[in-house]
Amino acid sequence: MVTTLNDCYLDLKAKLKRHGIAGAQMEAKELICCALELSKQEFVLKKNQFLFDKELGRVDALVSQRLSGVPLQHLIGEWEFYGLTLKVSKDTLIPRPDTETLAECGINYLKNRGGKCRMLDLCCGTGCVGIAVMKHTDCDLHGVFGDLSREALAVCRENIVEHGLSGRAMTVVLDATQPWAATLGKFNLIVCNPPYIPTGDIPALDIEVRHEPVMALDGGDDGLDFYRAIVTGYREALQTGGLLAFEVGFDQADAVMALARDAGYGEVSAAKDLTGVRRVVLCKR
Repeated sequence: MVTTLNDCYLDLKAKLKRHGIAGAQMEAKELICCALELSKQEFVLKKNQFLFDKELGRVDALVSQRLSGVPLQHLIGEWEFYGLTLKVSKDTLIPRPDTETLAECGINYLKNRGGKCRMLDLCCGTGCVGIAVMKHTDCDLHGVFGDLSREALAVCRENIVEHGLSGRAMTVVLDATQPWAATLGKFNLIVCNPPYIPTGDIPALDIEVRHEPVMALDGGDDGLDFYRAIVTGYREALQTGGLLAFEVGFDQADAVMALARDAGYGEVSAAKDLTGVRRVVLCKR
């Protein structure tokens, strides 16, 4: 079989639409570029190039995985977050637009702050939040990236190196349900996107989400286990006036704010994402 790259793209876009995949146009282009190792510019320049059985077989193999429910991001191995391209894998949570609100809150908190600052990205996964904060602040910011998954930390380290932060950032195995260890030192800012989906809700999640690591999703019976542990276990990790910023589920802001107030934080508030959902809880010591 012989076809042009553009016809392959049009056929694939229609196929993805028939299977109910949102963003079929974007996904068709991403899948073809990944399968054929093309840049976006090459995709445009070579649209009339002929594809033969070998190339089409590579595209079909990738499409079959996508239609089985494997997330696009895991197939192409990278995704964009806050204007940065980051490596992802099956061992990491996929960076999502909602989480950019957490990064923005961290950036705003450190804006116009001089001198040396320290940040902890707890439950860091790909490191997307902490890396975005470090790339968009002017202060002398040093970052610690902590996660319980060694596989996720390996991806995080790749992203740190890729974005030129290896001299100011380090990774460490951390169990967020355990109290802060004084050997880590204190921080001006802690950003955290913990697992927050109630255990009983996980089997009903979209098949794509269920391909992501369960340990990055499961927040216990009510989804609040990690918040309970962190608001108490990491309060002393903050410098006076320091900020602990959490991403929360769409209906969890009130509960997490109550936990923070009970733990003794002096100022507790919430920030909305672009859809108007209170997506980030801010706890100032």
